[in-house]
Amino acid sequence: MSLLVPESGLFIWMLLAFGVVLFVLTKFGWPVITGMLDERARYIDEGISKAKEAGEKLERVQQETARLIQEAQSRQSQMLEDAARIRQDIISKAREEATVAAQKVLEDARRQIETEKEDALRDIRRQVGELSVEIAEKVLRHSLSTDEAQMEYVNRLLDEVEKKN
Repeated sequence: MSLLVPESGLFIWMLLAFGVVLFVLTKFGWPVITGMLDERARYIDEGISKAKEAGEKLERVQQETARLIQEAQSRQSQMLEDAARIRQDIISKAREEATVAAQKVLEDARRQIETEKEDALRDIRRQVGELSVEIAEKVLRHSLSTDEAQMEYVNRLLDEVEKKN
């Protein structure tokens, strides 16, 4: 017996065994295998379509996110502009109020100084008047200590009054 050329009986039995195995496989094995391959192909196709859908959803979400970010940035810049404008308004109002308050304080201080000045002048005039009266009284007492001096002084005053008229 040669290894390369089998005997005819063996060949028939091998052919018959191959036929039975081929029949059993085609009847029971191939449908299961092809069904599993079809199911696997369907599963892969579904996975690819789901991946495409997920990619499209991701792209839509990224576009929506970019739009939301742009909108948020525009709102932020608008809020910053509004805040700067409000800050500027508050500062200008505060300056105006401070100016008005400073002017009021200055005016009150001027009035108080003027009042105190007038009071001081009145007090000085009063003191000067009192001092003048005291000095005049002392001078007159000294110079008019005698009756003759008093009469001479009265006559001189009368002469001055007559000259003026």
